[in-house]
Amino acid sequence: MKHNNYIVLLLILLSVFSSCMSPKVNKIDLSGEWFVKLDSTNVGANDNWANTLFTGATIALPNTLDGAEIGTPSTLEPAINNYVMSNLTRKHQYIGKAWYQREIEIPDTWKNKSITLGLERIIWESSVYIDGNLIGNANSLVGQHSYNLNTITPGKHILTICIDNSNKFPLINVAGSMYPDVVNQDMAHAYTNHTQIKWNGILGDIQLSVSPNNAPNNVQVYPNAQLDKLKVTFDLPNAVEGAVNLSITSVKGVEVYNSAIKTSNKINNTYVIEIDKPEDLQLWDEFNPNLYDVKITTNSGEAHARFGYKFVSSNNGDLMLNDTRIFLRGNLECVIFPLTGHPPMDKNEWAILIKQAKDYGLNHLRFHSWCPPKAAFEAADEAGFYVQVELPHWSLKVGEDVKTTAFLKAEADKMIRDYGNHPSFIFMALGNELQGDISVLNDMVAELKPKDNRHLYATTAFSFQQPTGTRPEAEDEFFIAQWTDKGWIRGQGIFNDKPPHFDADYTSGSAHINMPLVSHEIGQYSVYPDMSEIEKYTGVLKPLNFIAVKNDLEKKGLLDLAPSFTYNSGKLAALLYKEEIERAMKTPSFDGFQLLQLQDFPGQGTALVGLLNAFWESKGVISAEEFSQFNSELVPLIRYKKAVYETGEAFEATIEVANFYKELNNQTLDWTITDDAGNEIKKGSLNDINLAIGNNKDLGVINYVIEAKKAKKLTVTVSLSNTKYKNTWNIWVYPKAVSTTSNDVFITSSIAQATKALNAGKKVLLNPDPKTLKGITGRFVPVFWSPVHFPNQPATMGVMLDEKHPVFNNFPTDSHTNWQWWDLCINSKSVIVDGVNAKPLVRVIDNFVTNHHLTNLFEAKIGDGQLVFSSIDLTTNLDKRPVARQLLHSVLSYMNSEDFKPSNTIQINNIEALQLKGNQAEFSAKDIYK
Repeated sequence: MKHNNYIVLLLILLSVFSSCMSPKVNKIDLSGEWFVKLDSTNVGANDNWANTLFTGATIALPNTLDGAEIGTPSTLEPAINNYVMSNLTRKHQYIGKAWYQREIEIPDTWKNKSITLGLERIIWESSVYIDGNLIGNANSLVGQHSYNLNTITPGKHILTICIDNSNKFPLINVAGSMYPDVVNQDMAHAYTNHTQIKWNGILGDIQLSVSPNNAPNNVQVYPNAQLDKLKVTFDLPNAVEGAVNLSITSVKGVEVYNSAIKTSNKINNTYVIEIDKPEDLQLWDEFNPNLYDVKITTNSGEAHARFGYKFVSSNNGDLMLNDTRIFLRGNLECVIFPLTGHPPMDKNEWAILIKQAKDYGLNHLRFHSWCPPKAAFEAADEAGFYVQVELPHWSLKVGEDVKTTAFLKAEADKMIRDYGNHPSFIFMALGNELQGDISVLNDMVAELKPKDNRHLYATTAFSFQQPTGTRPEAEDEFFIAQWTDKGWIRGQGIFNDKPPHFDADYTSGSAHINMPLVSHEIGQYSVYPDMSEIEKYTGVLKPLNFIAVKNDLEKKGLLDLAPSFTYNSGKLAALLYKEEIERAMKTPSFDGFQLLQLQDFPGQGTALVGLLNAFWESKGVISAEEFSQFNSELVPLIRYKKAVYETGEAFEATIEVANFYKELNNQTLDWTITDDAGNEIKKGSLNDINLAIGNNKDLGVINYVIEAKKAKKLTVTVSLSNTKYKNTWNIWVYPKAVSTTSNDVFITSSIAQATKALNAGKKVLLNPDPKTLKGITGRFVPVFWSPVHFPNQPATMGVMLDEKHPVFNNFPTDSHTNWQWWDLCINSKSVIVDGVNAKPLVRVIDNFVTNHHLTNLFEAKIGDGQLVFSSIDLTTNLDKRPVARQLLHSVLSYMNSEDFKPSNTIQINNIEALQLKGNQAEFSAKDIYK
């Protein structure tokens, strides 16, 4: 008997010794192989699937069903229709419930402690079972699904998780009714197939964690507006016993505060500690991304949080960070990750994306109708990058459903709790372009502001509902708009309707808005699809939309021109983005802009509006260095009246600097004017210039009287001496006296007269009134957003030509549209010459849905005659249209030269078929939205 007692005692001692020697386990990683079972008929709960042990199909989590190639395979084929052109195609798709199961083991040391199951990111609803017993449900698109497993005992258990990715609250989503597949009609980026896909699975951390039952948690750090105090709060289930220790250490390991605090203010279960700002605590901003770790220690445990010491506010309408004015150079991020169909959960991946954005001069991302994972915030914190997050909300029916509103309120609270400490988190909007009961949005913002003052709040990121979209709402702390009650504040309604002018900004439409103002989704200039991109789609999505365009181009004999279509349409887009950004930076009442966007948007009708592709790779249109010249913390700017000048006119430009970097005194600004050969025509300097933070206007003037014996393109450069900061602009100068007639060329607007002359073997320049021709109304700006999503627009994408062709010997031009083409484009018609053997001298790039052969200037042989056909008006009001006059002169010089030998033959009936019968409707920028 004694022998047995000794054995029992020895076993107990060995157990105790083993426990003491075992490493302390606070977390158990549940990533790895799980069984998976699809429940498309929704019978799993009723049939008690959680009570059965799964066999068969497995998946390695974290992952999505798409990533594991589980689901219904796509049967779509490439075709230009609204099914295919809607968005990238999922190779496998599953919408509904999927059940995941594995065995877990709870250590003995976790007994009687607080155990939490964390599932970092899910679409949309999860249900958790332990050994067949339902633990609970969670419903969130913005953050971790957390479950309290305090009743679980040490030992082995079966963990079953049911994920349902079907739409739980349809009213959070506006319906894209132009897309016939219902599953592709949801638009909010938190739940859509247009960018992120409607994946089922579990992403990020999947883990069990343990802590003492009365351990502190939910540490939040709040700087005050005066930046001289610090408030730290934490939750504790039960009353704190003894002193609370607060320590603050920089991420570099330098301790700036450490003190035991005997008393603290308690509100419900939240304790509040307030201290004076530690002397060595440095501010956080884009230039100084200082981060600190705070630790709360009680007698029952400890809790940590990372923060940056910053305060965002408004001062007389200006956006301020740490009492210094800032300007947001922003870009949208809409969950565009085409290899996986979901956001990265790894900080390094976000760091790479943000670095690319910073290289292009950006300092801000707007997460459109979604909230990113913690990894994105962490990368932004470390990079000094400002973010705007939004509820998963894009609705025209706000307030119609009480349950939807309650869900959104819970999501908002979760966002500020889970991500509120991140200093990069400066803006929060309740969704995108919301409409409906706006009072519901005002009430929600009013509830959020006293909960967390570390961010500024807005009811909506713009709205088409009036008057909401034209002026701030009562509870707004910042305002995002594309127009106000006084007019457009982005180029969409300006660049096509008014001749190029560079002495304007958006003050007339914005000066009366007395709060931080950010222009909404500027740009949206479509670029032709890059066919070389197709091979990059090696993940869960197929680019059937790209393949459909490629097949159509091949069928129409245009495929060889596709790279040139991409390049030249991209150059036009870059030109317009530059002017959009510079106007915004010239506007004192602006506090930023948000581009839509630097990278492509492959959904919503294939909206390829980026100068980078969907992988954030360059299309070869403009480098990061070039783009950041007009998009950075300090940008030299000039104001001048127009792009085109004649001999005897004076080019006059006033110099200014948008400076959101730091105060710079006793600076020198240098300027030069050079020609295409690099020859310096004139130069000057401005000395002893003091640059304050903000808009430094009227710093000096550039004067140059035009002396043009021949047409030239000139470049104006302004630079801040001994720095990287410089900017350039082009102007075009023309002589007044050029020949616009020819004895050897018959010039007419009459097809009948042209026919007679051609039959007589003459050279003919046929220039009918563009309004009498069939075709597409001439436009300077390209397709807005997408010809699929917005079909109600004249949808071309700029001109394309061989700038070295002899027809342009007397007309300096690039291969693409530039500002001097504005008058020519506006006074033109792009004629369709499908199946006609016309040789374009100026090709007009058609949109990628119709892919017509378009031109507005071509040559051909008809019978014994030789023809140049122009659907650009080259003959009226030439005394007021120097560009048209110069192009006419260049065309006639070409026709009079030995180079003019058209060999392509067409028939006169091909020309007669271009005549329009009746009238063509007019178009304005706002017609797009009808």
